[in-house]
Amino acid sequence: MDTIGFIGMGNMAQAMACGFINSGKVKAGEVFAYAPNQAKLKDNASKIGFIPASSNMELVKKSKIVFVACKPYQIADVLKEVKEELEGKVLVSVAAGWTFDTFAEHIDVQKVHVQCVMPNTPAKIGQGVMLVEQKNSLSAEESATVLGLLGTLGITETLPTNLMGIGGAISGCSPAFMDLIIEAYADAAVKYGMQRAQAYRLVSKTMSGSAMLQLATGEHPGVLKDAVCSPGGTTIRGVDALEKSGLRAACINSIDAIMNKK
Repeated sequence: MDTIGFIGMGNMAQAMACGFINSGKVKAGEVFAYAPNQAKLKDNASKIGFIPASSNMELVKKSKIVFVACKPYQIADVLKEVKEELEGKVLVSVAAGWTFDTFAEHIDVQKVHVQCVMPNTPAKIGQGVMLVEQKNSLSAEESATVLGLLGTLGITETLPTNLMGIGGAISGCSPAFMDLIIEAYADAAVKYGMQRAQAYRLVSKTMSGSAMLQLATGEHPGVLKDAVCSPGGTTIRGVDALEKSGLRAACINSIDAIMNKK
């Protein structure tokens, strides 16, 4: 496996580095990272297993595949600093709002082979969603390598550029929304006497199991919902309460808020 470098080591980069190393496909000694806060970087390195670098230039020199995981507003300055050293290498961006065409405004995307990706935090345990922009400048061999690498973190889905925004809103932001739901139902369980740790286990497993059932069967979610709702039973009463509370509208509104952000 080629050496991997992360420019930036925030929550998403940490999740991906953990996922790569935990998968066994990438050795800890093959993963490098740079972040300005060297003390925090070294602390994370001791926990995750990657090798800390002292500068962006050092990181790029040691890496064959470079993940750009810093803040989007920092990318232009980083590219100015290291673009010559990037030539001939694969650059994988996980920065929100940056597409292949955005990179083409700052670097020669034929000399630097660019692939934009939108990951999510469940990648840490190999259960992520990796959205891959269809437009890129990777060779067939490089693309196979990158997709194989991302595949260790979960499923990969290729999208045209115009759908990367909504795709990122759904898979990138929704883990926070799912966590809110887990917390809310656990609160309900605690309200009726259950210990919180047990409540979290029950709710989280129920949510993940329901999702896995839909993926495994390919059934419409409404069909699966109907299978749980007996006529005049308890579940349909709960469904009715959720509908009266505007659950569906609230979910759609959360995505509207993201897509309409100025």
